[in-house]
Amino acid sequence: MVLYTCKWDILPGKAEEYAEWSKTAMQQQFSVPGIKEFRAYRPVTGSYQAVVTYEFVDFSSWATWMENETIQKVNQELRNYTMNIKFDLMGPSPIVPEPIKFDN
Repeated sequence: MVLYTCKWDILPGKAEEYAEWSKTAMQQQFSVPGIKEFRAYRPVTGSYQAVVTYEFVDFSSWATWMENETIQKVNQELRNYTMNIKFDLMGPSPIVPEPIKFDN
């Protein structure tokens, strides 16, 4: 599995526009094959920050998805609503290559 993590701050005064745009942007991204799982997070403190994660089967799947014209367009539009954008691409850990699950 490959995890693609994206983090950004929503521009002051753009929160409502960002929220509306993101609904359409997500649907556009989901229309491009390759994503196995998507998650979105916001700080519980009410901060104007967002973190999203995309899971892919392998690096090739991520690269094909990332090169898609629709994804490039969404990534460009993201800059109209956000700042301090950071992307990370991660593969399995050599120390913990499989998830450790707990029954709590």
